[in-house]
Amino acid sequence: MQSPRGTVDILPNEQIYWRYIENVVRQFASQYSYDQISTPTFESTELFSRSVGQFTDIVKKETYSFDDRGGHSLTLRPEGTASVCRSYLQHGMHNQPQPVRLFYIMPMYRYERPQLGRYRQFHQFGIELLGDDTATVDFEVIEFATKIIAFFGLKQFKLNINSLGDKESRNLYREAILNYFSVYSNNLSEDDSRRLEENPLRILDSKDKYVKSLFAKAPNSLDYLSKASKDRWEKLLMYLRDSNIEYYVNTQLVRGLDYYTHTVFEFMPIDGGSQSTILAGGRYDGLVQELGGPSVPGIGFAMGIERIVEELKKQDMQFEKSNQVDVVICCIGGEKEIRKAVNTAYKLRNMDIKVILAPMSKSIKGQMRYAGNLSPPYVVILGSEEIKKDTYILKDMIKNEQKEIKFEILANFLAKECIDNL
Repeated sequence: MQSPRGTVDILPNEQIYWRYIENVVRQFASQYSYDQISTPTFESTELFSRSVGQFTDIVKKETYSFDDRGGHSLTLRPEGTASVCRSYLQHGMHNQPQPVRLFYIMPMYRYERPQLGRYRQFHQFGIELLGDDTATVDFEVIEFATKIIAFFGLKQFKLNINSLGDKESRNLYREAILNYFSVYSNNLSEDDSRRLEENPLRILDSKDKYVKSLFAKAPNSLDYLSKASKDRWEKLLMYLRDSNIEYYVNTQLVRGLDYYTHTVFEFMPIDGGSQSTILAGGRYDGLVQELGGPSVPGIGFAMGIERIVEELKKQDMQFEKSNQVDVVICCIGGEKEIRKAVNTAYKLRNMDIKVILAPMSKSIKGQMRYAGNLSPPYVVILGSEEIKKDTYILKDMIKNEQKEIKFEILANFLAKECIDNL
């Protein structure tokens, strides 16, 4: 049996990367006063068709949707923002003091072509800031993202940024894109023709070489900004410059979801290679209202954890094992000796010392080999002679030295060496 295509097992030797990343993002979330939220793995299909957009590739091609036994159409969560906004509205968080800052660490599901760091079940760390429409919080969210990227040492990625403006600006830009690409409609692929017809901005996500060659002369989103949209855009750039945050304006950046307005941004590979975006986000001021709530502004980003893991591996980052064993107890003899070994392990564990019993079915040679594979700093050996004298053999595996000692001395020594050095 194999795991389903596009899914992977996160094995014990991989978990150390995941724990490290999760600890880092939690620390950053705390620094910026974000509270954690978790939403259901599946939601009403309507939630994503209304928010993400029924004509987006995500909804049309990539969602895992199914009818439950009650005939309700449900969809495995393909992204986090829509679910968080639904929860924000459902639980009356719009009545709390604003803005509300939320973060999540959750698996997502998309039927995509699997590749390294990109799977059909994948995990995201994301933040959502709801209830403030100022350029200052746009800066805060981008600053947050920039610090995380820098902390992980991802120097090969750059910040691309753009503005789609308000609803009026976006509609004008949409019309300009439609008019421009319609001239070349006879040369477009079936997918790009569909994008142009259903949602013209999606054509800027095309990977077709011919279409991409047309981007250079395509309409510039910044040329269609209203005065208010242009003012907030210039304020954001000013804040970024004041903080020496390097950015690149990419006027073809629209992101793949329909709910974005004003600021959109991505951390893309500097070399423009085949690597995908590692962190991306933007503003979505009309999303909560689209879901039936009041007009609530919002902005956020999501970061792919699998991608971060792959980048950390490239850096050959080394971690200490978090479950390092302090002591392995080996036993020579029969039931009497085993009984004492079990009781000794119990007493030491109650002192918060990490103790493992070697497999008692093995010979002492086999037990020592087992202990050596775990690389503990100490091994305790117990046999019939030690029981007679009420002592233990303590072996220092690093110095390759051993001595015979009483339990009280053994316990005090291990407590000092193994607990005090944590």
